Amino acid sequence: MLRLAGARLLDDRDYPAVRALLAADPVGSCMVAARVELAGLDPWRLGGELWGADSRRRLGGLQGLCFVGPNLIPLRGNPAALRSFADRALRRPRACSSLVGPADEVLGLWSELVDEWGPAREVRPDQPLMALDDTPSVAPDPEVRAVRPEEIDVYFPAAVAMFREEVGVDPRLGDGGAGYRARVTELISSGRAFARFERGEVVFKAEIGAMSGSVGQIQGVWVHPRHRGRGLGAAGTAAVAERLVRGFGRVASLYVNSFNTPALAAYRRVGFRQVGRYATVLF
Repeated sequence: MLRLAGARLLDDRDYPAVRALLAADPVGSCMVAARVELAGLDPWRLGGELWGADSRRRLGGLQGLCFVGPNLIPLRGNPAALRSFADRALRRPRACSSLVGPADEVLGLWSELVDEWGPAREVRPDQPLMALDDTPSVAPDPEVRAVRPEEIDVYFPAAVAMFREEVGVDPRLGDGGAGYRARVTELISSGRAFARFERGEVVFKAEIGAMSGSVGQIQGVWVHPRHRGRGLGAAGTAAVAERLVRGFGRVASLYVNSFNTPALAAYRRVGFRQVGRYATVLF
């Protein structure tokens, strides 16, 4: 029987093994791969820690991988590896706002943490992970474009409305929105926030959140309530996906709640196909 040592903090000596593991599932690991490609494994530059679980005999390289930062993202691990991640996580107060990632790993890790960290505010156990690597099947909306830095004051209320609708909390709580506004400003300045404006108002928005060398993850898709039913969500998402595939040379990906049947139908019309399953635990 393969036995695992406890979870350990990875460093740059583990970089080849980490990159190999991330490359095995480029869509599912995009959020972590984007950080690792940019910053390596140093926690200060990475914005969090990367934990690994090894077999005691060092056979087969890393048997588990977990990012620990603003979110807790377990990417790989059998039950023993997930238990070792939970043991390490429970040595400190919870600082993450969610668990998110491949469903089997997230739900397995949560089962180890729930007695100490629970109850969660919400558990979303079934979120289809979807990808598109070709021309969208829906004509992209030509009015969707990158948001300009001077448009932050118009764009930010739409971003807040999306966050409240999707996550269920106001991102301005605690610090008056300074942290969330800084994140939105960063996305705009990097050319990864997109919107359709009508009469000075955002009617569609979406962002490319994480972007690795091969995959970009679309997030924050939102249509103003007064403009729903016009097909803006599908056409707008097609525009952002086309920018990723044709402009940035990446596979476009996103994940969506399984109960959000209108969004699922729209993404399938655009040409996205399911390639995996995510889960999210919200605190």
